[in-house]
Amino acid sequence: MTTLLYCGHCGRESADGSHEDCRRSLAMEPPRYCEQCRRRMVVQVHPMGWSAKCSAHGELLSS
Repeated sequence: MTTLLYCGHCGRESADGSHEDCRRSLAMEPPRYCEQCRRRMVVQVHPMGWSAKCSAHGELLSS
């Protein structure tokens, strides 16, 4: 079974195009889509960073 990975910015398959613009955007803003399942995530931006939560895969925090 092959696991597809998705772009955290646009939600398309990672293998579908270069996603260079998406990578630049993700350097400045939180991901909007789960990279594992493509679900739209609940994103909160706060003064010290951000959090993004997928209903199936849990929460990501800014570093």
